[in-house]
Amino acid sequence: MPDLLSHAFIAFTLCTLLARRYGWLTNEYVTVGMAGAFIPDMAKVKLVVDGAAVGAALDLPFNWFGIHTLGGAVVSVLIGVVAVTREDRRRVLALLSLGAASHLLADALLFKASGRSYPLFWPLTQYHPPTPGLYLSTDLWVAGATGAVAAATWLAVRWRASTAA
Repeated sequence: MPDLLSHAFIAFTLCTLLARRYGWLTNEYVTVGMAGAFIPDMAKVKLVVDGAAVGAALDLPFNWFGIHTLGGAVVSVLIGVVAVTREDRRRVLALLSLGAASHLLADALLFKASGRSYPLFWPLTQYHPPTPGLYLSTDLWVAGATGAVAAATWLAVRWRASTAA
């Protein structure tokens, strides 16, 4: 699962860099941003629970893929926001959104045989934007590169904190 690990590294890097600017963005909130990066891949639950079974239980048409789109990510983020205390809701909203957005953006860069990405902006539009095809979701080098950037970010932030003290 190098793809999921890469999403965690990207969210960690973004949130860690933002923590330098915003004092409230502690390690706990960095974790929230990383959790947001996992939201679109909740669609992988289809490997365990068939969408047709869910559709039959709800008596509605259902497909897990909707979670891996802008609309599905927004709904999932909002569910996550109402699960926390009122004081934390704005921060959790921002960080879950950042994590989910970084995931969707990174996936929009994947190589697809058609040259087109998935309907990223669904339900606003069914348009499949063109993709530059920078990498495959199974490429290990992506996890290595994003992991190296995340580690370098972590080291740089720790080094700056130790020299400032």
